[in-house]
Amino acid sequence: MGTKTTRIGDDAPEDPEDLLPERSVLSLEEYLDMQAAIANRTRFEIVYRLSHADELTPTELDAVMDVDDSTLHYHLNELRDVGLVEKRVRTERDRDGLYTYYRSTVLGDVILEHGLEELIRRERDFREAYDSSRDGD
Repeated sequence: MGTKTTRIGDDAPEDPEDLLPERSVLSLEEYLDMQAAIANRTRFEIVYRLSHADELTPTELDAVMDVDDSTLHYHLNELRDVGLVEKRVRTERDRDGLYTYYRSTVLGDVILEHGLEELIRRERDFREAYDSSRDGD
């Protein structure tokens, strides 16, 4: 039986924890928690909509998403817990009687833009690079 040898490139640290800056604000586990949170379809859509709309109320989110109110609030809380979404509560009602607004944080915008959105945008490149039907055109 052969042995599997794993070689890390010269520019990549041996331990993934070493990717963090010397005085990182977040731990590797916290970054991984963010990645896991946005991997859920509903949470991805919430961050996507908030990132592209500045801020929305739960009522506005509910109007454009096909989820019930309790599910929406559960996912909003999950996203808040990992730092991808923030909640802003007004002290006075606005003209529609609404107090609570949500928006994507900088981390939410970055993980979306440079993570999943980038991967989706580059699908065409990946498909062409790995298309087995092409005979070295």
